[in-house]
Amino acid sequence: MKADEIREWDAVELAARLKELREEQFKLRFQSSMMELENHGTLKKVRRDIARLRTVLRERELAGSAPGGAGAPAPSEAK
Repeated sequence: MKADEIREWDAVELAARLKELREEQFKLRFQSSMMELENHGTLKKVRRDIARLRTVLRERELAGSAPGGAGAPAPSEAK
């Protein structure tokens, strides 16, 4: 899974895929703890795919809030 492919997905598809990957990660971690995991590379791959999805979600979040507040300084508090 590449970041360019992920950026083409809509928010619903991103959320669904993230949920699937988290469930898969849970299953793989459980198998690993029980010494039943055959390929430990799959756990690493799933973890990185989750990170990619979360990165794209964060990019979209920042892009949505950028026009009003990304560069503007925070208002000072009056005492």
